[in-house]
Amino acid sequence: MPTTARYPYSVSTPAKSPRAALLTLGCARNEVDSEELAGRLTDDGWRLVDAEDGSADVVVVNTCGFVAAAKKDSIDTLLAAADTGAKVVAVGCLAERYGAELAANLPEADAVLGFDAYPELGKRLRDVLAGRAVPPHRPVDRRTLLPITPASRPAALAAGPVLPGHGWGPRVPRRRLDDAPVAPLKIASGCDRRCAFCAIPSFRGAFISRPVDEVLAEAVWLAGTGVRELVLVSENSTSYGKDLGRPGALEELLRALAAIPRILRIRVSYLQPAETRPALVTTIAATPGVAAYFDLSFQHASEPVLRRMRRFGSREAFLALLDQIRGYAPLAGVRSNVIVGFPGETEDDLAELERFLTEARLDAVGVFGYSDEDGTEAAGLPGQHSEDVIAERVAWISGVVEQLTAQRAEERVGDTVDVLVDGSSDGNTGEMLGRAEHQGPEVDGECMFTDPAAASFTLGDLVRCRVIAAEGVDLVVEPMELIAPAGGER
Repeated sequence: MPTTARYPYSVSTPAKSPRAALLTLGCARNEVDSEELAGRLTDDGWRLVDAEDGSADVVVVNTCGFVAAAKKDSIDTLLAAADTGAKVVAVGCLAERYGAELAANLPEADAVLGFDAYPELGKRLRDVLAGRAVPPHRPVDRRTLLPITPASRPAALAAGPVLPGHGWGPRVPRRRLDDAPVAPLKIASGCDRRCAFCAIPSFRGAFISRPVDEVLAEAVWLAGTGVRELVLVSENSTSYGKDLGRPGALEELLRALAAIPRILRIRVSYLQPAETRPALVTTIAATPGVAAYFDLSFQHASEPVLRRMRRFGSREAFLALLDQIRGYAPLAGVRSNVIVGFPGETEDDLAELERFLTEARLDAVGVFGYSDEDGTEAAGLPGQHSEDVIAERVAWISGVVEQLTAQRAEERVGDTVDVLVDGSSDGNTGEMLGRAEHQGPEVDGECMFTDPAAASFTLGDLVRCRVIAAEGVDLVVEPMELIAPAGGER
């Protein structure tokens, strides 16, 4: 679902300034990009408004272009925005990936802009309002734009294209679009891996780390806006620092972030199992202030399928990694995603995946059916399955996952957990909800309080609780003590 921007902070722009609304689809990386666009627009004199109130002159839709369902959601959102009578501009991954082709097939969009248009977004939107023609983005394979090594990096970045979410500060401002106590923090962009099913590198480009000092400065700023938990995002967080020539840079970064006052929890997303080295495991599992939470992208567990996917690992290797993690942190949270119906996947391969899931005891698993992506190796592989077969396999593995993750939640009954209050049952004034250390925002389960006094909790409180029941992947918790009030330190 798209995120409609709401603005709790005053924006010092004149009432007669042009008005823009931002809608964000897709991942947390896109959320960071939208907040960058919000900062650029307000610096350029634009007034940010809610898309829902109908007052926008222009609706900017930050699209997702990852898989077929995400593309459809993006197009549906663009069409719905056009029905409001406002001008509509497409940005983000779908616009970057398809550009002129999207513009030709979607005349409802008044402009289709790629990443390189972000620095001049306000000017481009004014052109749209004035009826001036805005040429659509012409896509290129962004992997060819910045071939990064530690030696070539400085010159390449100086001459290279725009990198959304990089260069935070006066040059690339960021404006928060809500007052949530949890915020994503981008540590890198792009990916140098060549998974057979994935098109992301072609439109996000080569892997490029943000400098440590820049990440830390933005984290301090986020803490000043009331953020209590930072979620580190990228296409592959385990690669952080390799283009800086700094092995172990992610471990160093985590320790530095955990020392920032008023930040209670650091969470890392998008870990590549094959690159999750022992030093990183111990840093995540044992560093105070870093959530013992492992978002591991397994994708499958059958070795033949993984090899066709251009990935590494096996059921045995993955289980050994999980044993290592739980040796340091027995209560660590682990989530993953799997793809079923990949070309050539057999019934035996599916059984191997089911066996792995049964033995792995994961807290959350996203199950996706394979779909061809333009320009990927997998689209041309033999052994393609019908949509019906893929749907059957998705339904089967999803049913298995539902039972296993509910069992894993039941295992946590009786545990003591620290719960960050980060929402309410109706998104407004309803019953307060939170998340324990093993629960990532939006994608995992949540904690529901039993004590009526929990109504007095505020966003950003950290509460020590006892788990007394499980409802699916969600936990019912009994508050024991407030260990860090909103705005305070632990």
